[in-house]
Amino acid sequence: MENNLQNEPERYELAEPARYSFDLDRRDFFKALGAGLVVLGVLDAQESGRRGNRSPLPKEIGPWLHIGENGTVSVFTGKVEVGQNTRTALVQGVAEELRMPFSSIKLIMGDTDLVPYNAGTFGSRSMPDMLPQLRKVAATARRVIDENGGEIGKGKKLLASVPIADSPVTAPQNWKVLGHPVPKVEGRAFVTGEHRYSSDQTLPGMLHAVVVRPPVAGATLTSVDTSAAKGVVVVRDGDLLAVAAPQIARALKAAAELKPEWKTPAKPSDSELFAILKNTAKPRTDSTRGSIEEGLAAADHKLSQTYTVAYIAHAPLEPRAALALWENDKLTVWTGTQVPFGVRSEIASAFHIPESQVRVIVPDTGAAYGGKHTGEAAIEAARIAKQAGKPVKLVWTREDEFTHAYLRPAGVIEVQSGVTKDGTLTAWEFHNYNSGGSALATLYEVPHQRVHFHPSESPLRQGSYRGLAATANHFAREVHMDEIAHSLKKDPLEFRLSNMKDPRFRAVLQRAADAFGWGKRPAGIAGGFEKGSYVATVAEITADKDLKRVRIERVVTAYECGAIVNPDCLRNQVEGAVIMGLGGALFERIRFENGRILNPRFSRYRVPRFTDIPALETVLIDRKDLPSAGAGETPIVCIAPAISNAIFAVTGLRLRSLPLLNHASPA
Repeated sequence: MENNLQNEPERYELAEPARYSFDLDRRDFFKALGAGLVVLGVLDAQESGRRGNRSPLPKEIGPWLHIGENGTVSVFTGKVEVGQNTRTALVQGVAEELRMPFSSIKLIMGDTDLVPYNAGTFGSRSMPDMLPQLRKVAATARRVIDENGGEIGKGKKLLASVPIADSPVTAPQNWKVLGHPVPKVEGRAFVTGEHRYSSDQTLPGMLHAVVVRPPVAGATLTSVDTSAAKGVVVVRDGDLLAVAAPQIARALKAAAELKPEWKTPAKPSDSELFAILKNTAKPRTDSTRGSIEEGLAAADHKLSQTYTVAYIAHAPLEPRAALALWENDKLTVWTGTQVPFGVRSEIASAFHIPESQVRVIVPDTGAAYGGKHTGEAAIEAARIAKQAGKPVKLVWTREDEFTHAYLRPAGVIEVQSGVTKDGTLTAWEFHNYNSGGSALATLYEVPHQRVHFHPSESPLRQGSYRGLAATANHFAREVHMDEIAHSLKKDPLEFRLSNMKDPRFRAVLQRAADAFGWGKRPAGIAGGFEKGSYVATVAEITADKDLKRVRIERVVTAYECGAIVNPDCLRNQVEGAVIMGLGGALFERIRFENGRILNPRFSRYRVPRFTDIPALETVLIDRKDLPSAGAGETPIVCIAPAISNAIFAVTGLRLRSLPLLNHASPA
């Protein structure tokens, strides 16, 4: 390591005040808030963050909620805010049960030293899991306050371990705060640019780091000439090669002057992708109902088709970012991640230190989409900071994101079906290779079914993506349903409705079709179900016969996820998912040759633009008789098959591969 920088003071503080006073430990935090509802049985952060056998959720109010002397309520959750506006919805739930003003509640999220353990923010679990938990906590607190005459904030302390009871929560029919639109928490700071994200965090005297990446992920660093890099910190730690300097421009310049040599393993190209996924498939027990052979024998018409989906990148607005500070053998990292406790475990393992010596703080993060489940940036920043002896900020470049982050899995899906001449499904066989098992099963009524997920050896690094494999599986299933309907000369909507019994599924299809005006002009329809919620999408397009110009004109989406917590937030989630889904449907695809990513920047990787956005109409179905489910993922699953089916309705061309417009240009 070369370090020509002057020494900085040993103590570092945030250059701007943090939203909460993170230099306090949990007990001091409570003291700082003043007298109020306090519980002595504080959750042990080390125990809560240990991998393997986890302690159960805290059964007392203290780890979850504190009411201060001035009436301010502080609530603690391991969930994080990555753009889905979970903070506002969770605060609504607490305000509802405490009968306190929405503005008097502060939510502390994703600080492993302050909040109860949580596995992470994924799987649309914040509404079905965390909202009920915090409502129950708040309802118990409300009961304790009432039992003490409501005298909170006047010096009277309600001490000791108050257990969370099964206090009744407010029924949806009686909601005053939940179920209604409320202003986004700190909304003004977001729109004025004042709000600080992970990549905005700073410390005095910190260094900006740049990691020098190999041309292909997995390459080994064999040598490096650092002679041209003057006045900067050069870190070589195994295969990690990085430069750190007081200014980012200086670090970038020095990184470009290094002359590394890499040993690059042989890798495949995208032309081989789908054959590799089929040829490397591993056996996996399937799910069978009835007999496929009997179902096919009973069919008057049989159809077999193959569908494919490409790798795509998460492409978050904010790339991975981390700020690492070592102090007295304790590491604090501010980083954008969906799994703060998981990242804490990764860091502790990487440095062979107890988790109690690692603190992970997650500022609001500029999108994740399932792509920020791992702690690479945090570990890299910590490794560089340890060698540099100074706090280090690392923000991945856009090219880093495209080339070294994991991708949405590619996949091959084979479907075989049988149907009688009157339109009754008799057989359904569904094989997914590599892309995943989410939403693998069908809700259409078929007496003879076999569904099978085959894990494969992926040529590129892959992982979670918004909706997981539900997008790929819905694409194949809903396009195939259209193909069957066309072969029978039946209306696609009527064919679907005639083969289903699920009333929630029927409701979204019918509401979307009615809102669109189904049957009045050519369009494509698709229905979906995942994670406790249902969705249907109708798409209208204009296109020429050779698909050189395609435009999505109008999209109508009906969505039902139980009782609606915040209609404005839900509408934003649905429409945001539809817009994001346009990219994967139409043009997003990672290209690679010999393992090297060929389109690692936005000038080569096409994402939806303002000019691509159609007229969006969203129908929200409020089921106050059902628990609230999440909406971060399911709304994305139907836009691709709806567009594919619309293209067929307009042009007669049947497209079975995502992205649909590999060789066409959007209008």
